[in-house]
Amino acid sequence: MIVPVTRKPGDLARHLLFVTTPALWPAWPFLPVTRHRRGVIDLGLMFDARGACGLTGYSATVFACNLFALPPTLDQFLALPKEVFDAAEELIQVGWRVD
Repeated sequence: MIVPVTRKPGDLARHLLFVTTPALWPAWPFLPVTRHRRGVIDLGLMFDARGACGLTGYSATVFACNLFALPPTLDQFLALPKEVFDAAEELIQVGWRVD
């Protein structure tokens, strides 16, 4: 028997709530996110730069990094490859999900 995979109505809303609410992040100031594309899983981190160190402009940014392989300094972390979005909704639209 084949069972179709469907998303629950609140699924995307849940991801959006988490990426926009750092107080909910269990590994604050980081939030691990993943994206599944054509058999490849992208790993990323969101970073509450404003809450952690007063930096703005990173609220809808995914850094190409694993939580267990963080660079030792903030400057090295911010220099990592990243995807920057204008809004959290765009981040969700391209497939990033809370891990």
